[in-house]
Amino acid sequence: MRKRDTADAVPRGGVRIGPYPLRRHNALLILWTALWFLVAERHGAVSWHYLRTGQQLLFNQIPGGGLALYANHPELQIGPASFLVAALFAPFPAELGEKLADAFMSGLGLYMLVLVGRAAADHYRGTGLNHRRLQQRVLIAGAAFIPMWVEVAVRFAHLDDVLALFFTTLAVRALVRGRATAVGVLLALAVDSKPWAVGFLPLLLALPRPARLRSAAWALGLVAAAWLPFYLTHLDTLAAARFTIPNQPASSLRWFGVHDAATPWWDRPAQMLLGIALGALAVRRHRWPAVVLLAADARIVLDPSVYTYYNASVLLGTLIWDSIGQRRLVPWVSWIALISLYGSALLIPSDRAQGLIRLAFAVGSAAYVLWWPQRTPRSRRRGTPAPGQVLRAAPGATVNVGHRSGS
Repeated sequence: MRKRDTADAVPRGGVRIGPYPLRRHNALLILWTALWFLVAERHGAVSWHYLRTGQQLLFNQIPGGGLALYANHPELQIGPASFLVAALFAPFPAELGEKLADAFMSGLGLYMLVLVGRAAADHYRGTGLNHRRLQQRVLIAGAAFIPMWVEVAVRFAHLDDVLALFFTTLAVRALVRGRATAVGVLLALAVDSKPWAVGFLPLLLALPRPARLRSAAWALGLVAAAWLPFYLTHLDTLAAARFTIPNQPASSLRWFGVHDAATPWWDRPAQMLLGIALGALAVRRHRWPAVVLLAADARIVLDPSVYTYYNASVLLGTLIWDSIGQRRLVPWVSWIALISLYGSALLIPSDRAQGLIRLAFAVGSAAYVLWWPQRTPRSRRRGTPAPGQVLRAAPGATVNVGHRSGS
């Protein structure tokens, strides 16, 4: 057998299962996910009933649904795309459907780790990247990401949050590969799954101007197609945007002097605007891999609730930053996020202290990814284009991303 055939048979840093290679770091992450899945599954699917009820309402299987869904049920702060996916599990018995949904969402988390790893490899192609070190970085950051992913996917079974983060990860992969239209479509699907995903839209700004406009048009069009039918047919749907939840004692809002019993009227718009502003600043500073983390920071620091599944968006943001935004072997931002946000919720009894830790992490991580000096890879300094800088504008033509795709 030739050396090349041997390399194909057993991939470097991994093993082969049938025709498909399995990298060792991915195998370890699968085992790590299975362990957390077994722990969470015993008391899982806390919120799955919202998805089941929502998909029944959307398809008029119970009264008061259809296009009147959000007008009659403003508590369902879930996008229509999530209800469509939830319907895939409706034909199964309720308990089996829940477990299948949990397994499906857990699998998406593992696939997202693969996507981020491949996006990082593409982003740093031509810069002398050590792929073994990248795999180790993804493994270490992924080990921090998985507990929070299982929290949102299994314990709470928030399919809407899962899909919003999954489509955003696909959008990051498409951005690195220079697929402008796909970026717009995928970000729209994220917003159609969960409205707070609008904070990820600054990723569009990392595209060159002609491609950016086309991508933004796709995003705006698909968001309008998903949401406008509900608003145009039932004006009471606007009330869903004013739905409030309790302002919990551990919320960081209390450190801003906000002691309202429920969500202040300005809070949701402020979350979205702050996330968009910070993301736009990150792109302007050539640090687009920070967009997801900054939007997640804006969400947790201004949200009146402190559910642990919120942290999944933060850990996805740190995973993308630690894998693509910087080249250190140890992804310490991810582990600081896990220890600060999840560890404090489990180990610190003081609500006020938990709120302060959440605020400190959000401010500190935002300041770090926006202003901490970053080293430019040697080949980039010599003028080698960054991955994703060349995008298809039309058959036979290309446009250059320029500095927008830098990290």
